[in-house]
Amino acid sequence: MHVNYTGKLAAALLISLTLAASCAASSPIEESTGNNSQKSVTEPAVDAAASVAIEPTPNPCAGANPCAAVSADSGVSVAVDESPAETQAIQYFVDGNGLAIRGTDPVAYFTQGGPVAGRAEFTHTWSNATWQFASAENRDLFAANPEQYAPQYGGYCAWAVSQGYTAAIDPSAWRIVDGKLYLNFNRGVQRRWERDIPGNISKANANWPGVLSDS
Repeated sequence: MHVNYTGKLAAALLISLTLAASCAASSPIEESTGNNSQKSVTEPAVDAAASVAIEPTPNPCAGANPCAAVSADSGVSVAVDESPAETQAIQYFVDGNGLAIRGTDPVAYFTQGGPVAGRAEFTHTWSNATWQFASAENRDLFAANPEQYAPQYGGYCAWAVSQGYTAAIDPSAWRIVDGKLYLNFNRGVQRRWERDIPGNISKANANWPGVLSDS
């Protein structure tokens, strides 16, 4: 009887140890499963945050008007006409003193190969603008045929007119093409205009003089 009782006790003890070992082995599996479950929840949240579309920052220089800033070439600031009615009455660009080409002799571009300052004693009024000349001879040449010597597009920047607006000019930014005088805002803009002179002249011709009412 004592032997049987001892055997049963040993068997019960063995079963208890087996169950305890089984429970201990199952615990890491449950913890791992719990971690995987948590990961499957957080990953979509990260992906969703990463997939939010971020609008690009606008380029402040996109479509910038090259005549809208002061150039080191000429030091002339922009003076875009803001009074279309007055501009149509005075077809030619004038400075604050009412002088065409800022007082530069238009004839000198053709006879002396560049800008020459006019003098107050040699003036001629044409197209509601005052034109100054370096000599009486140049004044008389202009008076006899002003359209031969006057700059194209009312003396406004040739590049600006080709782009559909008007801008002031620098007398030193000039070029004669096919016997016609073209002026530009400054030498930097002049170089841009010169990249395609025939094309820019064609576009400006199409815009002129309608651009006056659009400016």
